[in-house]
Amino acid sequence: MATKTYNRGTGKRKCAIAQVKLFSGKGEITVNDKPYQEVFSCLEHRRMIELPFLATDTVGKFNVEVKVKGGGTNGQAGAIRHGVARALAKANEQFRPLLRQEGLLTRDARVKERKKYGLKRARKAPQYTKR
Repeated sequence: MATKTYNRGTGKRKCAIAQVKLFSGKGEITVNDKPYQEVFSCLEHRRMIELPFLATDTVGKFNVEVKVKGGGTNGQAGAIRHGVARALAKANEQFRPLLRQEGLLTRDARVKERKKYGLKRARKAPQYTKR
């Protein structure tokens, strides 16, 4: 039984969580057992996922397997980008300053604010009437 060696990275964004496995290979990216072009039809989301590879000049050198759940497509793409960046930093410590400079290792902590009682949304209050 031969086991493949890989580097792991967990990425988070909004409510999405991505578990990334980084193998040496020819640049195939699969998200939930499908090609990432099939899952992310928007070009902006694809570029977001490819950004860590462009920053470290490793396009086409790693195969990526991703399991992602929760959130929407934008949050999932951000979570995958974060997970890939963390896995690349584990794979080679020399990538860490490059990824840090691009801001790819920082977890974006912005999440949706909860609705408060007496308000219509998180901050929108009913219209004030004087008389």
